[in-house]
Amino acid sequence: MTATPEPRIRNSFNKDWKFFLGDEPNAKSQAYNDLKWRKLTLPHDWSIEEKFDEKNPAKPEGGGLPTGIGWYRKEFIAPANFKDRLITVEFDGVYKNSEVWVNGEYLGKRPYGYSSFSYEISKFLKSGKNIIAVKVDNSAQPDSRWYSGSGIYRNVWLTSTAKVSISQHGLFVESGFVSGDFGESTDGGTLKPGQKVGYIEPHVSFINKSSDKTKKYKIEFSIINREGKQVLKHLLEEDIIEDNTGKGVSSLLISQPEIWSVERPYLYTLVAKIIDSENKIIDEQSTTFGIRRFNFDAIKGFSLNGKPMKILGVCLHHDLGALGAAVNVRAIERQLEIMKKMGVNAIRTAHNPPAPEFLDLCDKMGFLVMDEAFDMWAKKKNKNDYHLNFPEWHKADLEDMVKRDRNHPSIILWSIGNEIREQFDSTGIAITKELVKIVKNLDNTRPVISALTETKAEKNFIYQAKALDIYGLNYNHKLYQDFPKNYPGVKFLATETTSALETRGFYDTADTIRRWPKDGKTKFTAGNKEWSASAYDNVSAYWGSTHEETWKEAKKYDHVSGLFVWTGFDYLGEPLPYPWPARSSYFGIVDLAGFPKDSYYMYQSEWTNKPVLHILPHWNWEKGKSVEVWAYYNNADEVELYLNGKSLGKKSKQGDDLHVLWNVNFEPGILKAVSRKNGKEVLVREVKTAGAPAKIELIADRKNIKADGKDLSFITVRILDATGNVVPNADNLVDFKVEGNGFIAGVDNGFQASLEPFKANYRKAFHGLCLTILQSTEKTGTIKLRATSNGLSPSSITINTAKQIKRKQ
Repeated sequence: MTATPEPRIRNSFNKDWKFFLGDEPNAKSQAYNDLKWRKLTLPHDWSIEEKFDEKNPAKPEGGGLPTGIGWYRKEFIAPANFKDRLITVEFDGVYKNSEVWVNGEYLGKRPYGYSSFSYEISKFLKSGKNIIAVKVDNSAQPDSRWYSGSGIYRNVWLTSTAKVSISQHGLFVESGFVSGDFGESTDGGTLKPGQKVGYIEPHVSFINKSSDKTKKYKIEFSIINREGKQVLKHLLEEDIIEDNTGKGVSSLLISQPEIWSVERPYLYTLVAKIIDSENKIIDEQSTTFGIRRFNFDAIKGFSLNGKPMKILGVCLHHDLGALGAAVNVRAIERQLEIMKKMGVNAIRTAHNPPAPEFLDLCDKMGFLVMDEAFDMWAKKKNKNDYHLNFPEWHKADLEDMVKRDRNHPSIILWSIGNEIREQFDSTGIAITKELVKIVKNLDNTRPVISALTETKAEKNFIYQAKALDIYGLNYNHKLYQDFPKNYPGVKFLATETTSALETRGFYDTADTIRRWPKDGKTKFTAGNKEWSASAYDNVSAYWGSTHEETWKEAKKYDHVSGLFVWTGFDYLGEPLPYPWPARSSYFGIVDLAGFPKDSYYMYQSEWTNKPVLHILPHWNWEKGKSVEVWAYYNNADEVELYLNGKSLGKKSKQGDDLHVLWNVNFEPGILKAVSRKNGKEVLVREVKTAGAPAKIELIADRKNIKADGKDLSFITVRILDATGNVVPNADNLVDFKVEGNGFIAGVDNGFQASLEPFKANYRKAFHGLCLTILQSTEKTGTIKLRATSNGLSPSSITINTAKQIKRKQ
């Protein structure tokens, strides 16, 4: 078998764009002069580069950053033999209302900012110079309930194929396994315990734009394991390939397959080839997939590969903190690493289709995913939101999401909506049925869900459609216990929970749980001049509950398949309960900069088996003040607390307690906790009274990064006293200077009401910490960061950049 030179060529189309912020209608013309425009590399979010302002039309709920209209242009040379090929430009996501022209020819408009889409541009190309122009219109505000970003914020690709080829997202693989462990068998006989047989059912759809519609082709499927070895090959005999048609194969078998799981996310690759009568490869497309099975049960809850387990999930919005909405693989990976370390095994993509790279990482790192399509249908939540486009675009947007994402083993649920207003009137019935049908026509291997808030079945018209596979409930944790009685035989998942409010490093000692605001009608007046919420986990929004209140209920009942906590990270926008200058959320278990709040360790003590002992708060108070000291712990029977060597007593969790506490009269010194099991020490943790700020410490999450112009090193900046303790209330202004082959991509400190810009070379510390993000160039060498602050000893750190770096598997 021989291959034509690169039968399918897919290249990044991110470099050498020009950008203009503002409306320039003539920019669609090939002859337009863009010499004064800014040069940049995609992905790009122009909103994150600007200044916070309460008067920006997106409002604080949308992050308090400007939106508007922007234009992008790129000059490029058409691929070789473009007249005999299909040339496609693929956009992973543009926020929003994108319109595209090639050489002045209009290709189309895509309103939804979270959809991936493409245009076939062959007939508009010419030899030599070509111009693509993209208008992005995010000016109609308010548009979103959270920060959306603005621009071509995801990757762009240029693909060249033969005129007979596999369509975009045209390769679909269904897979699973049977096992003797479950008493199952194949047609070949009974399987022995421990014996597994995997089945793979590949499907492929085609494009045929050739002039010869009678030519016959063979289709070859092959399965490659993670080690690069071919484990299966199947050939379909020659046949005519018709445009917009497909072929499939039933039950190709693999003996003793490697199983995808959250603990060991093993991936295979399916390769499909079109081969002509001369044995030449005309087209080739591949996709990774995993062999796994899962089940939701109304009584027993969720199981993966036959093993019962709770879905321990968080909701994530798409922004990457100081980097905004612009996709960066390392930034996404860092967020997922922090979640994995906490014990999270599932992510809900709130409330929209994510970047493709996000799902690739979930596949590789072992996360389950609830892939969500919409935050609203035809009824609005904001004046200029997606409800304006839903009637015309919902079918295409939903189909494109499912077709793009359906090979990801991480995805176990399709969500057609979040807190949809059509719950409350009869239009919800027909729309629910339509959306479920759209999904099932493309993928019937996964259940369909919608995140609901109306708790009475007879009043919830989305539930009344009887089309959903699982009941998804937001909040209302007190209803978990009686769900089987109220909804007999119905499978249940807590699709959104908690909405606790916390600011990292801020503590007040009120010992009662508070709701901020107390209801949806009362003006919020209970806050504080620090624009903060207590990190003790005793404050939540009125519709929600604290982390401990929620998890106590979710863990108690087998029929609760799992939960998705709102949210894993703080996110830009929706700064409830505070007004301006608050501009980002308080809901995260981790702050916007990636620094864990104390509740992180409650989950870690409950959701992981690694030994945990965490005490809070800091130990800098007024002498004699009574301070609540909390300890989260696991793998131990008790915790003993000491102050300056004197025991303050042993405490053990009683009943369904998730922490222990002591009321301690403050005196400076060392607060020490010791956890023990069967009398033997497990862990020791100390918190010391810090002195005045004296020096800066820089800690890199990675000291070796790729010289690819995209890789990042996240540098934690700590303000220390003379003996090396973090100063808990330090707010020193830190200046940064960079030398070498890199630059500052963003700075942050995690404070929800900070109005300092993210794109800067300075940042105030917040409760002793701030962050700077270094990004590589394409040159190898080093990046040296120097941090200085008046009155403090400075600090420097060096990051190495290379074309290849070894990464942990």
